[in-house]
Amino acid sequence: MEIRFTAEHEWVAADGDIATVGITDHAQNALGDLVFVQLPEVGASLARGAVAGVVESVKAASDIFSPLTGSVVEVNTAIVADPALVNADPRGAGWFFKIKYSDRAQWDQLLDEDAYRRMTDETP
Repeated sequence: MEIRFTAEHEWVAADGDIATVGITDHAQNALGDLVFVQLPEVGASLARGAVAGVVESVKAASDIFSPLTGSVVEVNTAIVADPALVNADPRGAGWFFKIKYSDRAQWDQLLDEDAYRRMTDETP
């Protein structure tokens, strides 16, 4: 499974034409303890860059954006019930939603891990 990133601090893991989306460890660290998560509805059509959800922490609220144009095929209801899962495991149990996409060019425009690390000044 290939993983890419957005400048808005989402990670995207593709498995065929289905992409799983979540927020990066960098984002969850900056936000602090999450207390609320709002996800898109299954079946919702999202354009690349559209607001797909919201996270609220003890520090701030932040929009979650769709990194790709497509249709939401699954959401992680576990993080709605327990937002702390995002803090504990942002690239695992803390994923947000899965989207079926068809425009490979949009995928190719996402950041690879090295580019994302450079953007956030994080070194491995």
